[in-house]
Amino acid sequence: MAAMKNSYRIKAIASVLICFWISAFSLSAQTIVNATIDSMHILIGQQTKIHLEIAADKGKALQLPMISDTLMTGVEVLDISKIDTFDIGNNRIQMKYNYLITSFDSALYLLPPFKVISGEDTASSAALALKVSTLQVNTESGKFFDIKDVRTPPFVLMDYLPGILLIVMILALAAVAGFIIYRLINKKSLVPFKKEEICLPPHIRAIRRLDAIKAEKLWQAGRIKEYHSEITDTLRKYIEERFPITAMEMTSGEILAEIKKYSDADIAYDNLKQILILADFVKFAKYKSLPDENELSMMNAYLFVNNTKKEEPVPEINRKDETNEKNV
Repeated sequence: MAAMKNSYRIKAIASVLICFWISAFSLSAQTIVNATIDSMHILIGQQTKIHLEIAADKGKALQLPMISDTLMTGVEVLDISKIDTFDIGNNRIQMKYNYLITSFDSALYLLPPFKVISGEDTASSAALALKVSTLQVNTESGKFFDIKDVRTPPFVLMDYLPGILLIVMILALAAVAGFIIYRLINKKSLVPFKKEEICLPPHIRAIRRLDAIKAEKLWQAGRIKEYHSEITDTLRKYIEERFPITAMEMTSGEILAEIKKYSDADIAYDNLKQILILADFVKFAKYKSLPDENELSMMNAYLFVNNTKKEEPVPEINRKDETNEKNV
């Protein structure tokens, strides 16, 4: 008999444990919805928050409450926060978010439950109550005031400053655009106050460029090839402007052959020949010219320009500059 009683006891305990395990498993698989409200009593126009918490299994498809601008007639939804999701373990998650609500009608509202649908199952929160009260008016004092007249707001410059600045900018841009179009149509410079560049004779421009090359001291810095290239380019440009010779496109031999045709260049022929031949050696044969040869090329360049220059009327503003250059 004792053995039979012990057997019944073991079976009973096992049945209880199995039922507990089944109920626990069932509970863990359920979707739980909980809703709380910050304040159940507000005045008309005041705001309060409803906090919604949803616990469900991971990966379960949930249809959350579809609420837009009203929770029910008389209760408006001002904002819905973003959803925060947390892992609460046991393969379950918890979602939290808030509804910001208000009401402009005094009444006692029984807010409907929040429902979450998961497949064929529906989980609901408990219903919430919200009391909205109006302001108490003391009618016994007998003091009542009429509605005040509409007043014109005071003038504040800062209120209109952005619009004024915008109009000024538009007018300025329109003026600039009109000016540019006018100058382009009349083929004039876009810089109206820039002095018109005085056209100097070719020999003066060549002398000034040689002065600049000399001041740069290129060969003294080891830039011998660049030094001779600058001198020959200056002379080639001068020859093109002084004689009807396309010197920039010719070889040194072609330039010398053409320059021989002009009697006014005979006296400076040897000067030009020395410059061009030495420059070709430096540029194409990698010849390292001596300091005396470098100086000689510069001196012959001055001599060639001065001996072949064509005297032309020089603007009064530049006569003093030309006088100084003759003394070089």
